[in-house]
Amino acid sequence: MTMKAVRYYSKKDIRVEDVAPPSGPLGDDMVLIEPLVCGICGTDLHEYIAGPIVTPATPHVYSGATLPQILGHEFSARVIETGRNVTHVKPGSRVSIQPLISPRDDYYGRRGLFHLSEKMACVGLSWEWGGMGERAVVNGYNVFPVPDTVSDVQAAMIEPAAVALYGVDRGGVTSGSSVLVSGVGPIGALVLLAVKAAGATTIFVSELNPNRRALAQQLVPEAIVFDPRETDALQLFRDHTEEGVGLDVALECVGAEASLNLCAEAVRRRGTVVQVGLHMKPAAVDAMLWALKDITVEATWCYPVQIWPRVASMIGAGILPVEKIVTATIRPEDVVEQGFEALLDPKASHMKILVDMKA
Repeated sequence: MTMKAVRYYSKKDIRVEDVAPPSGPLGDDMVLIEPLVCGICGTDLHEYIAGPIVTPATPHVYSGATLPQILGHEFSARVIETGRNVTHVKPGSRVSIQPLISPRDDYYGRRGLFHLSEKMACVGLSWEWGGMGERAVVNGYNVFPVPDTVSDVQAAMIEPAAVALYGVDRGGVTSGSSVLVSGVGPIGALVLLAVKAAGATTIFVSELNPNRRALAQQLVPEAIVFDPRETDALQLFRDHTEEGVGLDVALECVGAEASLNLCAEAVRRRGTVVQVGLHMKPAAVDAMLWALKDITVEATWCYPVQIWPRVASMIGAGILPVEKIVTATIRPEDVVEQGFEALLDPKASHMKILVDMKA
């Protein structure tokens, strides 16, 4: 018996092939799952363009996984079987996958900071299984049951939404905040939704791509959306804040130097800049400006894994409509052409592409 899986071999080499499914007795703390819907992430794109980066060319220090890698770390699933120690889900349970895997007993694990372990692995990137396969085995702590108010598509979006919500948390965005979201890729779009959910009342969006500006305006109609190349952004912020002091919080969601510096310029004295986007190279910053304004700069990595039920409840309540950023749903067979290549097309209007594993 075989199963279909999307496997990453190396740069520009992703294959849809038949592989052996998980077999043998299930570990006491493990769960056998059937992936339902799986997102393509920016991390997956980086691997495709320039990898292997985080996918393991040599056996992973903690998981032992090695290439080729079944992709997919943003996904929903149905439980097929559970190990005897797993009590929070049962066969048939619909779940969202929290993909981070790390020791429970190292320095960070003992403190509940599982996302900071130096040995961290990730389902779909550095683990034997991933969301773009018909079956997968994960740890009990990787599966979170979702209520009926959360669809399979929404459950697949909890992982990127967790990244976004963590950034908004770290910025201290609250009801009445004035906020800049710089960059509206998939994470920036979710940050925009999370900022709205947190109660921000003056929301600015900086984005170069006209398609993405249009989507941002649809997501939050009252947001002030602009192209930083064509707008005097600082004048715009002055015009919309008390005494022209600037904004409470700016969230950098691009990973670009110009975007980071715009955020530092945007905030008022004692404001907060949150680094959400990942920078692929060093950025030159005006550290003197940071000092003069007495600002706080927060940088984020992943998310605290305990955030899952909170994201699910926000989605279920309708205040975090994550499904609105999905621009296509495709079959696993079409993942390279209609998924990876479509997302890399600079003229395309795609934001988030999901793979329907049941299609």
